[in-house]
Amino acid sequence: MLRYRNCWVLLLPLAAALTARAQIDPVRRELVQLGYNQPFEGHAPFSGYAFYYRNQPAFVLSNLTLRLALAPVYLDSELGVRDALGPHTDLGLGLAGGGFADSYNEVRSGRFLPDESFFGHGGEASLSVYHLFNDGARIPLNGVFRVAAHYAAYEADSDTAATFRVPDDGTTFHCRAGFRWGGMEPVLLPARALELSVWYEFQARFDSGPYGFAGDRHLEAQTHLVWGRALFAYTLPESGHSFSLSLTGGWSEGADRLNTYRLGAVLPLASEFALTLPGYYYQELSAQRFVLAAGQYSLPLDARKHWSFVVVGATTAADYLPGLEEPDHWQSGVGGGLLYRCAPWQVVVGYGYGVDALRSNGRGAHSIGVLVQIDIEKTMAVLLHPQSPFRSRGLFRLFRGL
Repeated sequence: MLRYRNCWVLLLPLAAALTARAQIDPVRRELVQLGYNQPFEGHAPFSGYAFYYRNQPAFVLSNLTLRLALAPVYLDSELGVRDALGPHTDLGLGLAGGGFADSYNEVRSGRFLPDESFFGHGGEASLSVYHLFNDGARIPLNGVFRVAAHYAAYEADSDTAATFRVPDDGTTFHCRAGFRWGGMEPVLLPARALELSVWYEFQARFDSGPYGFAGDRHLEAQTHLVWGRALFAYTLPESGHSFSLSLTGGWSEGADRLNTYRLGAVLPLASEFALTLPGYYYQELSAQRFVLAAGQYSLPLDARKHWSFVVVGATTAADYLPGLEEPDHWQSGVGGGLLYRCAPWQVVVGYGYGVDALRSNGRGAHSIGVLVQIDIEKTMAVLLHPQSPFRSRGLFRLFRGL
């Protein structure tokens, strides 16, 4: 049975990742994104997101871009200023905050432990510099430098054990630098994408220290994260067949439960670098170091290419965070489902099988999921300007008596 607590924890903070892209997006977008995974075995944390995403170039002035992600009681925004620091060097001013954005769910050896999980609320201010190195090139090379101050306040919920002490409230300083050649649009299923990127982030926590049961776990004062991604996606123009391949790897020093790499579930817009494993709980695996390979293939089922069959697979080799170890360093998941796609809508309904996921009856876990993207501008265009006036006869019947 899903708990009220878990629904809020994951519906809210996941939108934040969409506003941390490595360059200012020049394309106007207005989207609603929904995602949900439901495991069949065990008592799992809620896995889902729901948010409104807007990217508006020429906001008030021609050189300003507003990027906004909005979910219930959570807001993440960035105002981009084009050429603010010189030709091809942009500035981004970010503000984010809301309830439950820093909540934590403990998953250990395939078991979700509500008595060791807790709420977290927070806010953040950031300053980003984006620089384009190869103006005019077909594939852009962007650099990013970002600093942020993040404040988090933690509290126990109704299921947290009475003897479990939540972490102290405090501020964390983030400093990130990276290079991205190419990129991927912040949409559910991009038709084409090519990316090679590498990143480094330093985190300094001003209020580190022990927490948990008699201080049995610890928040680290300093953490170093290094990761990279290679990604390619392509859609064949005649047949409509599409595929994507990605390889992501990460290394950390001084990571703890709240800032380590966490892998699991199929929620592609849960973060900028979503670490998906079909069939697993969301963020089931906590890794200090990992390599994750993933692939997807889509086969159209009708002449208009509205319906497609999709297969996915992912495998990872990971070194786990101490205290959250798994018996095997290799973990894999596979899945498949149906995709419906038209101009305003994309809907995927699928099944996932976690091949190596630990459960009470041994290895193997099943889940179902749904992913939805609604393009608001295209939806309104279809409603207000249908291709044929006869498609609007439902409105004629509704108002014929007036």
